[in-house]
Amino acid sequence: MPNLVTLGLVQMSMSEDSGENLSKALGMIEEAVSKGSQIVCLPELFATQYFPQTEKSKLEPEKIPGPTSRFLSNAARKNNVVLVGGSIYETDGKKGYNTSALFDENGSMLGKYRKVHIPQDESFYEKDYFSPGKSYPVFKTSRGTIGTLICFDQWYPEPARIERLLGAQVLFYPTAIGTVRGIAQTEGNWQEAWEAVQRGHAIANSMIVATVNRVGREGEMHFWGGSFVYDQFGTLLARASSKEEVLVVKCDLSLGKRIEEGWGFARNRVPKSYSKITVGGR
Repeated sequence: MPNLVTLGLVQMSMSEDSGENLSKALGMIEEAVSKGSQIVCLPELFATQYFPQTEKSKLEPEKIPGPTSRFLSNAARKNNVVLVGGSIYETDGKKGYNTSALFDENGSMLGKYRKVHIPQDESFYEKDYFSPGKSYPVFKTSRGTIGTLICFDQWYPEPARIERLLGAQVLFYPTAIGTVRGIAQTEGNWQEAWEAVQRGHAIANSMIVATVNRVGREGEMHFWGGSFVYDQFGTLLARASSKEEVLVVKCDLSLGKRIEEGWGFARNRVPKSYSKITVGGR
């Protein structure tokens, strides 16, 4: 029998006013829930503009629990929804992290994921701000088992596979990606490659992949939106426009089990042959 869950993807633009961003996020969470969403996800670093496009920023990180995580907790509880809180610029001791926190319907924080793969390129100077996380937790909720990775993690197959092996049924990628003024897409179309690699994660792991991007122009960057959901066999269920919107998508969690029973992608793995990508490999 189908095991249905409805996802809400909040695709939004951000201003320089964090209070305005939080207020907008809350309104869009409420809109998603009013349309039937049971799990809602926000974009990466949703409370601020994308500050890592410069090498130096005056923005101060915050602790978790802290102001933004308390806002997320209250939003989840008020709306009785499982909430993937985009990500927060977190401080812990002397280190900063790009951290996604997950909340249940009662507002309790189920845990957090710290972004592992950190880019350092023109307009994506994230290593100036973030240390890498060290693990890939998954979270059991009343609506299914959720995995959360963040943006640049999208380009790597290993994190998605690990979270699938840990039981994730839905994998969320809060994201901040777009084009940069003055940098040509000489390799090919960035957005097409970005979406294609994540469709592959969905198929290879028989799990739903939901990616939530931001939109709008910030400095030299133009975030293209295009948030999407692929099912467990790579069927596109929905794709957002390049503008602000709430994307609401109904998914069948049971499809992943049916695919595994038929195709056996997980049970036919040969881990002993993968030594080049295990500890000690390259």
